[in-house]
Amino acid sequence: MSRNIRIESLMQVPLEEQHIELVERKCLGHPDSLADGIAESISQALCKAYLDECGVVLHHNTDQGEIVAGESLPKFGGGKVIKPIYILLDGRATKRFDKFSIPTDAIALDTARIYLKSILPELNLDREVIIDSRLGEGSTDLRDVFKPCQASVPRANDTSFGVGYAPFTETETIVKSVAAYIDDTMRPKYPVIGQDLKIMAVRDGDDITLTIACAMVDKYCSSIKEYFEYKEMMQEQLISVAKKHTGRKVHISVNTADDPTQESVFLTVTGTSAEMGDDGSVGRGNRCNGLITPNRPMSMEATSGKNPINHIGKIYNILSNEIANGIVEEVNGIQECYVRLLSQIGQPIDYPLVASVQVLTEKGIKIEDISIDINEIVNKQLSEVTCITEKVIKGEIKTF
Repeated sequence: MSRNIRIESLMQVPLEEQHIELVERKCLGHPDSLADGIAESISQALCKAYLDECGVVLHHNTDQGEIVAGESLPKFGGGKVIKPIYILLDGRATKRFDKFSIPTDAIALDTARIYLKSILPELNLDREVIIDSRLGEGSTDLRDVFKPCQASVPRANDTSFGVGYAPFTETETIVKSVAAYIDDTMRPKYPVIGQDLKIMAVRDGDDITLTIACAMVDKYCSSIKEYFEYKEMMQEQLISVAKKHTGRKVHISVNTADDPTQESVFLTVTGTSAEMGDDGSVGRGNRCNGLITPNRPMSMEATSGKNPINHIGKIYNILSNEIANGIVEEVNGIQECYVRLLSQIGQPIDYPLVASVQVLTEKGIKIEDISIDINEIVNKQLSEVTCITEKVIKGEIKTF
């Protein structure tokens, strides 16, 4: 049976040539990203526990988590959290299967604490956060069990779709690169830089402006003067990082709401705004490529926390991006590639109801000349769809 793969040529202005482009990233300590990270880490931990105990992955979804902000009194040199952050872990997980019992709530609680400690080392897990596991009990029968890369293919749990695109524009690349530089290079050297950052970029013609909200950690900053010195240092270094990816003009501003006359600045005790007023929800932040891109087609599905077996909201969003990147890497003459995969509930996930590929070709390239190559790439990726599960469980694929 052949797959319903539809390939068409796009007639539109390439995004790099459009006048306005918007790109956003919520970094790992942002409340929405914390919710995503906790949900995904719990799903991975459950998968590993199911495999260890039962030899198969059982049904679960942990993609409904919520973070309710606490209250804090930050001050230069070190403040305190006066009301703990509240984290609700909900969703469903199989707790009993055949002769096995799996302590899903204990796994969820332990995993959430381990993840929080890895992201927010300044957060006191004993007194500054309350974690409440309310996982419902899902059910799994023999039709639901799954082994990674197995020969039989699961059936879609929903009629839904996933969307992906490639390649990144200069602005998208800059946002990802700036975020990575802060996490990997700046923060180890300057721990005053908290984990909660939001990077918003706008390209207006050939001018790129990044507005960065960065939570500063109070105990590493002794005064308002030092705070503004750190801000200036960040701006200078990050402009240099951005300019490696573009010949356009780049402007960067950090914490633009600061009011030095009132000493009103983005200062935190723990490095996240979740300590003092900002809530978070799974699926409200980055798409699975790590960005929020209103100039591109996007799915509203939360990728993090969904089971990696047959949940289309996870699998097809990941797969569509992998297919798009594979097409751009392997087929010459493509400026932009967009992939949409639509499932039909109850049908095998390697045979979507439609696999739509739209390409914007370079001048002189005809769609008929590259359709066969594109079709082969899509077919191959769909035939290997079950291997995404193993990569997700191992943490080899990012979901936010």
